[in-house]
Formats: sequence, structure tokens, C-alpha cells
Amino acid sequence: MKRLWTPAWIARHVAMVVLVVGFLGLGWWQVTRAAAGNTLSYGYAIEWPVFAGFVVFVWWREVRHTLRRDSPAPPTTPAPPPAAGSAPTPTPGVRRPVRVTRRPAAAGADDGDLADYNRYLSWLNANPGARPGDYPG
Repeated sequence: MKRLWTPAWIARHVAMVVLVVGFLGLGWWQVTRAAAGNTLSYGYAIEWPVFAGFVVFVWWREVRHTLRRDSPAPPTTPAPPPAAGSAPTPTPGVRRPVRVTRRPAAAGADDGDLADYNRYLSWLNANPGARPGDYPG
């Protein structure tokens, strides 16, 4: 638990308390405005406590993450050595890269759709005030 009392964590605890109290105070302020007749404030009266709940959720998740990360790993049993002449077993989660050869497109090959699109773009460039729907092609 000492790792939650470092200066950085104390600042996080203080920020969490200030934000939650502030958000709940703003929620109460919206409730009083809604009671005075401002109907829009009913939505805000719900929104501010949700923000406070989100702050508590993030703070609690970070506390759990810090405690879990710093805890010692459970002991594992070592894997038996591989037999001589056998293929190595792959490590779970680690995969070999896939090699793909890339060939450049042939110099004379022209895609019909690409040529149509390029003509369309050149028409738009030549007619700056035109809309795309005015294209005659």
C-alpha cells in the first residue's frame, strides 16, 4: 500500500476528491436551478453526478492497475527441455512474420476506373466553381 502514498499518488487522490466534490456540487446547483423552473437544468443535474462517477471509476481502475502491476508474479513451473532433433515449440502469442514479395505495377497497364477518376479530377480542377454533380462524364 505504500506505493499509493507517493507524491504523485497523493496528487491523484486529492484531484479525485476535488473533482468529485466539485462535480457533485455542480449537480446540486443544477437541481436547485431546475427546481426554480429551468427545465434544461434537469439534464445537467443528471450529467454532473455521472461525471463524478466516471472520475471515481478511473481512479479506482488506476489504483487496481498499480496494485496488480507491482504485485509479485505467481511462481511458474519451468518447461521441460526440448528433445534432441525435435522442432522448437512456438511461444504463445508470438508469431513469425509473413514475407510477401511486392511487384511494381506494369508500366503500360492502365486501370479504366483510375483513368476515369483522373479525368474527373482534372475536370474539377479546370472548373473551380463547378459542383461534382455538374460533371458531364
